[in-house]
Amino acid sequence: MKRRILYIVALFAFISLLFTQCHSGASNNNTRYVLSDTIGTPVITFSNIEHDFGSIKEGEKVSCVFKFTNTGDADLVLTSVFTSCGCTVSKYNRKPIPPGASGSIEISYDSSDRSGKQTKSITVQSNAKNKIMILRIIAQVINN
Repeated sequence: MKRRILYIVALFAFISLLFTQCHSGASNNNTRYVLSDTIGTPVITFSNIEHDFGSIKEGEKVSCVFKFTNTGDADLVLTSVFTSCGCTVSKYNRKPIPPGASGSIEISYDSSDRSGKQTKSITVQSNAKNKIMILRIIAQVINN
């Protein structure tokens, strides 16, 4: 009986150690930031919500930047940026943006295996009063 109890305690300790090791090696993508201003409401205001690349050649890779400002009175945090297609990739900072400060979202588009008019949407989710914003990129892809 004592042997069984020692075995269970040792097993529990081993499993606890495994979970601790897995958690301590977590990637920086899960970094949590502390908001400095939590009273009030953030508001995300984009300078443009649409970007037209014009005519591009099939296979060309292009990118643009959507700039925004926190026009609210509390810290703004982008919680996610989803693209409508695998050909479109977003890059953004997850750090809180204080009132009056600006940020940006970089969008890259790969026109490989595409032709004709292309319209892709980017869904931006945040803790702002306007929680969901839809950005759009447009391109006329010309085959060679």
